[in-house]
Amino acid sequence: MNEPVATASAAETDRGPAASRRTLLCGAAAVLAAGGTVAVTGCSSSGSSGSSGSSGSTGGSGGTQAQNAAPVDLGPAADIPVGGGKVFREQKIVVTQPAAGEYKAFSAKCTHAGCIVDEVKDKTIDCPCHGSRFSITDGAVEGGPAPKPLPSYKVAVVNNNVQVTPA
Repeated sequence: MNEPVATASAAETDRGPAASRRTLLCGAAAVLAAGGTVAVTGCSSSGSSGSSGSSGSTGGSGGTQAQNAAPVDLGPAADIPVGGGKVFREQKIVVTQPAAGEYKAFSAKCTHAGCIVDEVKDKTIDCPCHGSRFSITDGAVEGGPAPKPLPSYKVAVVNNNVQVTPA
């Protein structure tokens, strides 16, 4: 007994092969990601060389857009002691005054393990986690396991208030 063999019509063969499960799932993921900054990866077939990117990327590290950062007002400049400094934990910023009228600002996040520095004393910015110490003048490592200096920020005194612009 010969069974009839199904053949594809010309219209069916022009459409190409039926969508695979992977293609459908990737398409659904792309639809869900539209409008967000989520990039869908791993959805290309083995023979294609396309790239999947996201035009909504914020750039920079950590997903923040530092280029347009607004200055952060940290209060009276008189609160920053000469030869010392003050840690602003909530803002993750440390401001120092190495010499009268000379203000410096740095990230308060230690470059060793990411702990927030906790004090400024004896002309160093000190981290409580593993003992790293940084210079109040340039954020350079003065001791401990930290591998690099604290990142510096732009600082200005406006109307007697310290304003810091994270970089």
